[in-house]
Amino acid sequence: MTLDTVKNAEQTPEAEQPWSELGLKADEYAKIREILGRRPTGAELAMYSVMWSEHCSYKSSKVHLKQFGEKKPDSDAMLVGIGENAGVVDVGQGYAVTFKVESHNHPSYIEPYQGAATGIGGIVRDILAMGARPVAVMDPLRFGAADHPDTRRVLPGIVAGIGGYGNCLGLPNIGGEVVFDSCYQGNPLVNALCVGVMKHEDIHLAQASGTGNKVILYGARTGGDGIGGVSVLASETFDATGPAKRPAVQVGDPFQEKLLIESTLEIFAEKLVLGIQDLGGAGLSCATSELASAGSGGMRIELDTVPLRDNTLSPEEILMSESQERMCAIVEPGKVARFLEICEKWDVIATVIGEVTEGERLEIFWHGELVVDVPPRSVAHDGPTYNRPYARPSWQDALQADAPTAERLLRPSTGEELKAALLAVAGSPNQASKSWITDQYDRYVIGNTVLATPEDSGMIRIDEETNLGVSVATDGNGRFTKLDPYTGAQLALAEAYRNVAAGGAKPLAVSDCLNFGSPEDPDVMWQFAEATRGLADACLVLGTPVTGGNVSLYNQTGDTAIHPTPVVAVLGVIDDVTRRTPIGFAEEGQLVYLLGDTADELGGSAWSQVAHNHLGGLPPKVDLERERLLGDILIAASRDGMIDAAHDLSDGGLAQALVESCLKGGNGARLIVPTGLDPFVFLFSESAGRAIVSIPRSEELRFNDMCGARGLPATRIGVVDGDSLEIQGQFTVSLAELTDAHTGVIEALLA
Repeated sequence: MTLDTVKNAEQTPEAEQPWSELGLKADEYAKIREILGRRPTGAELAMYSVMWSEHCSYKSSKVHLKQFGEKKPDSDAMLVGIGENAGVVDVGQGYAVTFKVESHNHPSYIEPYQGAATGIGGIVRDILAMGARPVAVMDPLRFGAADHPDTRRVLPGIVAGIGGYGNCLGLPNIGGEVVFDSCYQGNPLVNALCVGVMKHEDIHLAQASGTGNKVILYGARTGGDGIGGVSVLASETFDATGPAKRPAVQVGDPFQEKLLIESTLEIFAEKLVLGIQDLGGAGLSCATSELASAGSGGMRIELDTVPLRDNTLSPEEILMSESQERMCAIVEPGKVARFLEICEKWDVIATVIGEVTEGERLEIFWHGELVVDVPPRSVAHDGPTYNRPYARPSWQDALQADAPTAERLLRPSTGEELKAALLAVAGSPNQASKSWITDQYDRYVIGNTVLATPEDSGMIRIDEETNLGVSVATDGNGRFTKLDPYTGAQLALAEAYRNVAAGGAKPLAVSDCLNFGSPEDPDVMWQFAEATRGLADACLVLGTPVTGGNVSLYNQTGDTAIHPTPVVAVLGVIDDVTRRTPIGFAEEGQLVYLLGDTADELGGSAWSQVAHNHLGGLPPKVDLERERLLGDILIAASRDGMIDAAHDLSDGGLAQALVESCLKGGNGARLIVPTGLDPFVFLFSESAGRAIVSIPRSEELRFNDMCGARGLPATRIGVVDGDSLEIQGQFTVSLAELTDAHTGVIEALLA
């Protein structure tokens, strides 16, 4: 094979190159030639193609993402923000917590098990690269119609991949979501989140500085799996018959990753590393260019020293490979021997592949020949920036005008009709128990899980002596965001914020995974622009800065895009996890209170979907100050022992929350509809800023006084009692009936 060396590239400027096949546009290829002052070599072209892909460069989204910095709220907790592998926040007692949510959507459609498994592996390495021990994972998932044959293909594999990889790592899976909607047919969303814990002094960043310091690649050997994988796949739309490009999906080895985690943490403990980067999307192209770009010098790499599983790989393929379980570290020469010794102890392959240089170039050699000579920042950070055209869709007004009013959609009015509607919603795929899925995940390994699915949030104890803990919730509603992207994104944040507060933790920070269709569609770009604006504005009001995240575009099949689906993760801190609040009604005789205001807000609701397969109108209104007040009340009540259970009201409204709280606690409840409120609206409205709580009778006065003093509406609606859910004057349904409706749904659909 004749190599395209730098010298050859200078001498053959008109040579044909496959820039289009690698996903580059004509103007992008021209820009690369302008940067280099010549045509790129084959290896350089490979690097630019993956690093300038949509997945890696954010070229269509970064003009909008900058709002998260421009509108960033003041926060004493923020230690590391956007731009690193993951954000880091201070949670007190000298501890720092890092968390991030990312996507692995397209690979998981092609190869469900490995696509999802390597999604977990990749996000875990992002957390590890910050210097933290990973302690928990979560998985927000979206699938097509629950009864569609392809859902039966992808769902079991994706769930098995998440469980198989996470369980082998010994990481509890403490939460997430599972949503079914036909818009995700052919384009499921597999988002993965990881949380890690460290001390402040252990934070590590991705940078390469210090002339003569060594570049060490360690972990698995590099293979042909995943060449151009997520970086290419996530930058292409799927056509009607399948993905336009089918590069090999990465293959994961969780046992290798476990060794990588433990060796890396021991290396951190001995302070052997100056900078570190995991190898995820774009592989070595990303790790070398980002480390060099963030450092103070250049870098020289000897590519032929990279340990390979396939000795036939070309330099281009080695640079593009996204083989899993690999890390890249910058180490002082005097510490290299100890670094390699620790890796050998853990049976982890480690190889010095280069060093930091004085210059400002990234130079990569292959058997002595210079095949890459680029300014590293031009690869890693100075890629194209597109101001994509966007405009409010022509169909948006008609969609919003089609509100689910009583005149348009028949509503249940009698007690029997209300009971049937409650059972239908509780037994629908989106609201039914997800235990068939979550039981495949180990939620309690390590022994520090405090709350996990189906609770409102996942909670982990991080200090066994003081009981300091952190809580995380992920939420997103594509139906709301389709109706109004600005409000829909804010509702996603509000719900995650409310879920964290309902468990008793104080929300601190946000990570997000923004899943949208093709940025080349002005309708989609309008949705994206509005959603990011809404999320940035809401974070400013709630005081929760965005610490990082991910953008996933081109989520569509042919011309049909998914619903715009911003998934928002909120992390909170709780001083004492023994004071956390679960969702279940566990004590008979306790009083049930509804917090917040209920209005006739059914646009995008679970009821409208289940009863009429309808999507139209406006989503519920957002009152962020009310959300903040509700959160403060829930946190204070949990801390001071005023409530024994709390559950936010969201999908399915009060009806769904009551079903879940009764079944989780094993107790029924008797409730009365407040005067002046329609029973249907009372049960099925999805007004935001609401929660239900159960209160010991001894605490009722104190709780009421707190709510009254703060101005939060608090209405006593019933009592925990018996083995049925009774809405007085309307209907009674036994817990046995609720259990029959709510459980076994997913298993039956997949049978």
